[in-house]
Amino acid sequence: MGGIFKAYDVRGLYPEELNEALARKIGRSFQFVLDAEDRARGNSVVVSRDMRSHSEPISRELIAGLTESGFDVIDIGLATTPMNYFAVGSLDTAGGIQVTASHNPARYNGLKFSRHGARPVSGDHGIPLMEEKVASGDLPLAKAPGSISTAEIFDAYRIHVLGFLRRPEGARRLKVVVDAANGMGTIYRPILEELGIELIPLYFELDGSFPNHEANPLKLENLQDLSAAVLAEGADLGVSFDGDADRAAFVDEKGEPIGCDLTTALIGGEILGREPGKHVLFDLRSSRAVAEYIEEAGGIPVRERVGHSFMKATLREKDGIFGGELAGHYYFRDCYNADCAILAVVEILNVLWHTGKSMSELAAPLLRYSKTPEINFQVEDKQGKMDALAERYADAEIDYLDGITIQYADWWCNVRPSNTEPYLRLVLEASTPEEMERRRDELIEQLGQPV
Repeated sequence: MGGIFKAYDVRGLYPEELNEALARKIGRSFQFVLDAEDRARGNSVVVSRDMRSHSEPISRELIAGLTESGFDVIDIGLATTPMNYFAVGSLDTAGGIQVTASHNPARYNGLKFSRHGARPVSGDHGIPLMEEKVASGDLPLAKAPGSISTAEIFDAYRIHVLGFLRRPEGARRLKVVVDAANGMGTIYRPILEELGIELIPLYFELDGSFPNHEANPLKLENLQDLSAAVLAEGADLGVSFDGDADRAAFVDEKGEPIGCDLTTALIGGEILGREPGKHVLFDLRSSRAVAEYIEEAGGIPVRERVGHSFMKATLREKDGIFGGELAGHYYFRDCYNADCAILAVVEILNVLWHTGKSMSELAAPLLRYSKTPEINFQVEDKQGKMDALAERYADAEIDYLDGITIQYADWWCNVRPSNTEPYLRLVLEASTPEEMERRRDELIEQLGQPV
């Protein structure tokens, strides 16, 4: 099956890797990943899809597979991935599946799975088990097929999101450019228009061929049009959604991208203003400034490994209020501990209104250190390389929460293996640009040329 069963979802080229026939089998395998606690919510599964031309036929066959195995399907149609999570949580269903390949190019498609309460399907009893059942053909049919119904979830979702808006009376009308990248963020327009902002929409036509640029806001080249529009319009803020609108990246009024780790700190601080003393999560690739800022804002910072299943589980376990990842996922307790990019937009607007500062002024105090982006190295013996790093830096504070993290007083780095590719990924931060460059070059010598 071409390795389409990934750590957190199913993702592959259509139709050679993921097609209608395989989607139907995957639908029939979903019965094996739901436990008694999920089943206690009944027998319903939410299904939705993105705007790709092949998402509708894949969704149709997925639904057929689900009903053949006895599930009652609630089809909510075109939706963002966070809307799927919201439907699973608010309708209290046994689980949910979103048909999307997120930020991948047009020829890809995929499936994202949830259990009750929008909990991720993960671990050995999750996607690997589904892969095993599909491969073996162990896909039993129910004695009686389930039913198919439709539901309209957008209005309830809109009301929920707008409930977090804290726009002070008489606040200035912020001008905001939003780049939907022809993806599912397009359907958020009615919500954006109710935020009390002057909305400047960019690429708000649903088009799964992504005619303007790839729907991946982590690549700086995909923010160029947004930054240019912010400058041309004299806007206060720019926002870029990915393909299924579960991630967002922000640029300031000067058109400069703001690191998603720093955005996590700003949103965490805003929510801590309403609920002090709570836990706020960040992934271990984040700047040291994030934990420092959370503490300064009266919160308890929690460092977590990369991956939505870990972030969501720890947020629930700690009764945390919020968490964020360097990849632009923002997790909210009040959205079933799931990612909700549009709520991140709302909270950033709240920060701008409450402080009266510009986005660049808000970010400036967080730019305390010099940090690399994530750098990839093609490495066959990933564990061997990490062991060599542990030996080289044996006098450092070292932990293995996710790959290897090496910490000194004036610099730190994390090197972690990719789940799906022969890559090691490096993030490094130091107290000065000179120290960062020196340590980066030192690590490149040990890891090989970046790819």
